[in-house]
Amino acid sequence: MFATLPGLIRVPLVVLLLVSNVLLHVLPLFALTLAKLLLPLAGFRRACSRGLVAIAESWIGVNNVLFDLFTRIRWQVDGLDGLCRDANYLVLANHQSWVDIPVLQKVLNRRIPFLRFFLKSQLIWVPLLGPAWWALDFPFMKRYSRETLAKHPELQGKDRVATRRACAKFRQLPVSVMNFVEGTRFTPAKHDAQGSPYRHLLRPRAGGVAFVLDAMGDGLQAILEVAVAYPGGPCSMLDLVAGRVREVRVSLHQHPIEPGLRGDYEGDEAFRQRFQAWVNTMWRGQDARIGRLLE
Repeated sequence: MFATLPGLIRVPLVVLLLVSNVLLHVLPLFALTLAKLLLPLAGFRRACSRGLVAIAESWIGVNNVLFDLFTRIRWQVDGLDGLCRDANYLVLANHQSWVDIPVLQKVLNRRIPFLRFFLKSQLIWVPLLGPAWWALDFPFMKRYSRETLAKHPELQGKDRVATRRACAKFRQLPVSVMNFVEGTRFTPAKHDAQGSPYRHLLRPRAGGVAFVLDAMGDGLQAILEVAVAYPGGPCSMLDLVAGRVREVRVSLHQHPIEPGLRGDYEGDEAFRQRFQAWVNTMWRGQDARIGRLLE
């Protein structure tokens, strides 16, 4: 509707509406979070958690309406059949841009349980958004370099402890745990530096996937593999707000969680090799799927 407005009017208006939407939703989100902290009764806390998710889904829903009104994105999405709001998912996706997050939220919001991402610990300091993510039980992970771990071996395994703590919370309510399998955004330079055997993807990091599956146990019902492609080429959040993203293609594929996909990834060498082989097979299929989306 408003996509034909001149950019000098449309872009500031979109930014103003997005910021207003943040304020509209984070204020009741913080109020409900405070009530949840002050009255630590199990039933009341569960009710507050459901209320927080409802606020977050409304927040995403309004963002989706704004992007529909102010952009001309052509959407091609397949694989939505069979998704369920009552089933818990491990969502695995490729990662090219911060635009991936609003894309995943648009495609999956209110179709499956609320998406929760593993975030870098520094993001908790983002004004309004950081505390909001914390209130919604997004796990914050602190990554350590190999040099830091070599100097401070006591930090080894801290991320796994944080993952297990987050998964313990996730088991209490319907949830979709989001994992960008590559661990970082795709760039041609990273692709070349890795010597990646895939055309459109970086090498997958199987350890994080295995650990979530093991920590969640039977709390997850399926793996939802999501391939996201931008036929117009790489894009940024600024491109999205400015209306320069013209087409997004998404393909979803469900995998059952077989008993053999759960095990001790760190301590069982045979299981680790089997799991890595499974992830690599899935990732080859993902690479081919993205190639077809871009054709």
